[in-house]
Amino acid sequence: MDDHQTLIDEIEDYCRARTIAESTFGRMAVNDGKFVGRLRSGKGVTTRTLKRVQDFLSAEEPLADAARANGAAKNKKSKVTTLAAKSAPPETAVAEKGDGKRAFRFYDNRQKYLTFVNTCSEKWVVAERVGMELAQIHPRPPAIRVFDAGMGDGTVLSRLMRDIHRRHPTVPLFVVGKEISLEDARLSLEKMSDRFFEHPATVLVVTNLNYSEAPWLMPGSVPAAAALNWHEVPLRGSTAYEFDEQIRDLQSVLSDGWRVRTSEKTGNPLYERPSVLVLYREDHRFIVDPILPRPGHNEGRYDLIVASQPYRATSSVEFKAQKVLAPLARALAPGGRMLGIHSYGQDPGRDIIQKIWPGRELGQAGRHELMKALKAELGNSERDLRYNTYSDARSLFRYDMHTLPTEINASIGTSTLFAAWNAAIYVYQIEDDLLSDAMNDSRYLEATQSVLQEHGGLWFVDESFVVSRKRD
Repeated sequence: MDDHQTLIDEIEDYCRARTIAESTFGRMAVNDGKFVGRLRSGKGVTTRTLKRVQDFLSAEEPLADAARANGAAKNKKSKVTTLAAKSAPPETAVAEKGDGKRAFRFYDNRQKYLTFVNTCSEKWVVAERVGMELAQIHPRPPAIRVFDAGMGDGTVLSRLMRDIHRRHPTVPLFVVGKEISLEDARLSLEKMSDRFFEHPATVLVVTNLNYSEAPWLMPGSVPAAAALNWHEVPLRGSTAYEFDEQIRDLQSVLSDGWRVRTSEKTGNPLYERPSVLVLYREDHRFIVDPILPRPGHNEGRYDLIVASQPYRATSSVEFKAQKVLAPLARALAPGGRMLGIHSYGQDPGRDIIQKIWPGRELGQAGRHELMKALKAELGNSERDLRYNTYSDARSLFRYDMHTLPTEINASIGTSTLFAAWNAAIYVYQIEDDLLSDAMNDSRYLEATQSVLQEHGGLWFVDESFVVSRKRD
C-alpha cells in the first residue's frame, strides 16, 4: 500500500503541476481514464500497468522540466507542455507533424459526447429505426449475424439485441461490434450481461480493427495479423450477476488491447495492437461452436450492418465511400441490409449555431451524394447491391433533448441551457478554438434560451439510407 500511495502522490503532483485532470493523466499514461480511481481503491491494477505508469512519469518529467525552464510555447514536441499550455486533453487536439498546427477530432471529446448521449434521445430513436430493418432481413442458418460499425456506449446495440430476441428467441446470434475507444468498449460491455442471460445462444465479438478489417476480424497487413491480440472468453455460470463479474474482470485485457496512438497525418486514433475479444456462454458452447470465429476464419457475411454516425460531417464524400461504406457493403450477406445514419441539419440546433456563427452549416453530404459516390467506388464488383435513399418521409427522423414540461418557460435553468448548448455544438461539430472565443460572454446562453423558447424545446434531425444485397 505504501508503494501505491507513493505513486498516487506522484500522479497528483504531476497533474497539479500541469493543470490536467487525473482522468487525462490516465488516458495519456495507460489509455485508461479511470486508472487513478482504481489505483486509489486498490482494485484491478496489474504490475504491468503500474510499470507503464512509472515509465511514463520517468520519460515525461525531464521534458516537462525543460519546457518550464525554456518556456512552454517554444517546445512544440512535448505532449505534456502542450497539455499544460492548452489545458486540453489529447483527444480534443493532436499536434500535426512539422508545422505545429492541430488536427481536431470532435467525436473524441468524452465530456461533450457523454453529456450529449445522456441528455438527448438519439440512441433510443436510432435503435427504433434499426429495428425497422429486422423485418426486412433474411438470415440463414446457423445464426443471425449483426455488425455494429461503431458501438459507442452500447445503447443502440443492446436495444437491437433485445429486439432480435423478441423476434427470434431461440436462434443463435452472432454480433460483432467495432470500437476503438477504450471507454466506449467498457460502457458497451457493461450492458451485455443481461443479454447473455436472456439470449444464451449469443456470441459477442468486440474489436478495434479498421473498417476495412473489422467485418472479417483480420488485419490487412501481415505484420499486424501476426501481432493480432485474440482473446476468447467463455462466461461461466447462469446468472447476469456472474456474467457481469467476469466481464468486469476483463478491464486489464481492454486496457492492454485497446491502446491507441494518433495519426500524425490526420489526427485520427489508430490501434497500437489489433485486438479481438470473443465472449460466449460456456454452457452453450456446443450450440454456438459453429458460429465461433477463429483467427483467419471469419466469412464476414452479415444479415444486418449498422453504420450510425461512422464518419465526421466534414470528411470528403470520397473518403466516406472508400474508407467506411464500401468495406461494410462488401460484408453484406445475400439478403442482408446495411443501414447508414448521419446528421441532416435544418433543425433548431442550427438556429443556435447560426446566432453565434452566422452562415455556419453542418457540412454533411446528403444520402443521394453518398450513394452516388459509393456506386462509383464499388463499380461492377458488387452488381447485386441495391442503393435505397428513400423519400424524406421515410429517410428523415427526429430526436429530442430530454426536458421536463415545465423547464421551457420564461426562465430556463442554467443546467438546461448548458445541455442544449452542448448538444448543438456536438451535433454541428464546432471546434474548441471557436468555442473559447464564443464563450467569453453570455451571448451563447442568451442565443440558446431564445431558440428553446421559440421552438418550445430542442430537437435534431438525422437522415438514413439502406444498402441491400439481393437474395440468392
